[in-house]
Amino acid sequence: MKVLVPVKRVVDYNVKVRVKSDQSGVDIANVKMSMNPFDEIAVEEATRLKEKNTVSEVVAVSCGVAQSQETLRTAMAIGADRGILVQTDAELQPLAVAKLLKALVDKEQPQLVILGKQAIDDDANQTGQMLAALLGWPQATFASKVEVNGDKVQVTREVDGGLETLSLSLPAIITTDLRLNEPRYVTLPNIMKAKKKPLENVTPEDLGVDVAPRLKTLKVAEPPARKAGIMVPDVATLVDKLKNEAKVV
Repeated sequence: MKVLVPVKRVVDYNVKVRVKSDQSGVDIANVKMSMNPFDEIAVEEATRLKEKNTVSEVVAVSCGVAQSQETLRTAMAIGADRGILVQTDAELQPLAVAKLLKALVDKEQPQLVILGKQAIDDDANQTGQMLAALLGWPQATFASKVEVNGDKVQVTREVDGGLETLSLSLPAIITTDLRLNEPRYVTLPNIMKAKKKPLENVTPEDLGVDVAPRLKTLKVAEPPARKAGIMVPDVATLVDKLKNEAKVV
């Protein structure tokens, strides 16, 4: 069974994001970039399925600028067998990414697509669901446990009321949540091996996909600064301030 794992290059989660002075977007110049954490969990899960001999091949895919090759090399160092980069400098919105992934699914014919539930830069949480709709495949989002049995995959997912278990027929789409697994530490030998694994470059034009943005960002602004809190000596003072100053009680 072949698994396709889309990965995205984003600003590292440890970096404090800053808005450009003209408010046109986020400043990523000279900023550390890394793989989206949810996608890293997806690569780890696909690799574990391969180690159980459930999966025969793991293909990592990334859509974006040329530097996304580094993200794909990281995925291959974790355990992906090869990588595909859909290279473009255009702004890629979730629908465009879903269309690119559909074209790659049609080409590669995987039985399972595992991807992060959302990217930490736009927090859209749309690509997996859009891809499932375009393909007409069953989907299970926010997976915290995945078990493949023959032509079925059982997914435990987190919902507001607790846990929900779904049984899907393959092929299927799965999006990963934080508690699915803990990605392994990438060792130097695996990083060196990843450099020798095949990496294919294609363009949206090669796949016949129009990636022109459907939405326009008018302005990006930082949230307003909050006033520092104060310590109060007792509950009575707290209630008085909430009532007379904050006027929330």
